[in-house]
Amino acid sequence: MKNLAPAITRQRLLIEATYKKSPISRQDIVDYLKQLPEALSLRIYSEPVVFSPGGDGQEVNQGYDGFVALIDSGISIYVWENAKFLSVVIYTCKNFDTDTAIAFTRKYFSVTELEQLEF
Repeated sequence: MKNLAPAITRQRLLIEATYKKSPISRQDIVDYLKQLPEALSLRIYSEPVVFSPGGDGQEVNQGYDGFVALIDSGISIYVWENAKFLSVVIYTCKNFDTDTAIAFTRKYFSVTELEQLEF
């Protein structure tokens, strides 16, 4: 992929994982979206926003969608509660330690299996 904006620092990390933590609440997602940036020395400038389909849609898709805006971009999380699966995208204009992000996520959700992709 051609870098169309080489003067702009961008770091992206996709984490996908299965987990044991159960049940997961809306507050768990809010806390994750507040604590992960802190662990990465990133600053938030808004409260996390968390949505849940609340029974609408397919049963497999029940869970949470969350986002927190960072001074340097944002973090999104998608949780499929019935499948015990999650997907996190960290997109920043400031470098961060991917090992810390992965370790924090592993511990927070009691991850059983994890895949990652930096892009």
